[in-house]
Amino acid sequence: MSLNIAIGGDHAGYELKKVIIGLLEKRGYKVKDFGPFSPDSVDYPDYVHPLATAVHSGQYDLGVVICGSGNGVCMTANKHEGIRAALCWQPELASLARQHNDANVLCMPARYISEEEGIAITNAFFDASFEGGRHQRRVEKINL
Repeated sequence: MSLNIAIGGDHAGYELKKVIIGLLEKRGYKVKDFGPFSPDSVDYPDYVHPLATAVHSGQYDLGVVICGSGNGVCMTANKHEGIRAALCWQPELASLARQHNDANVLCMPARYISEEEGIAITNAFFDASFEGGRHQRRVEKINL
C-alpha cells in the first residue's frame, strides 16, 4: 500500500529525519519533507503546524516529527484537532500507538535514541494498524 507521508521537525532531528526519509521511500511511500532543510537552529512549530494541518486535511496519510526530546513536536502537533501524535522511544510504544490509539503522527526524540532505534520505531509504527473494537470508543473521546 502506497502512503503519502509528511515528515518534519527541528534542527536536533535533522540527521535522523534524513535517515527516516530514506527508510520510508524504500518502503515505497511518497514522502514530503516539511523541513527544516539544514541543521541550523530553527523553531519546530514553524514546520510542525503546517505538517499537522496537511495530515488533518487528508493530504497526507500519516506524519513523522522529530526533535531533540520529541516533546515539543508532539505538543505542537496535538494542538490540531484530529491529530493523534504519539511520542515513541521504543518500537513497542509505536505499535501500541497505532493499534490502540489510532495515532496518525509519530514523534521521536532524536537526542535519546540511536539511528537504529529510530528505524525500528518507524518500522513498528508503519507495520501496525488500528485494531478498532474496544479502542474505537476511547479514540472517539479524545477530541473535546
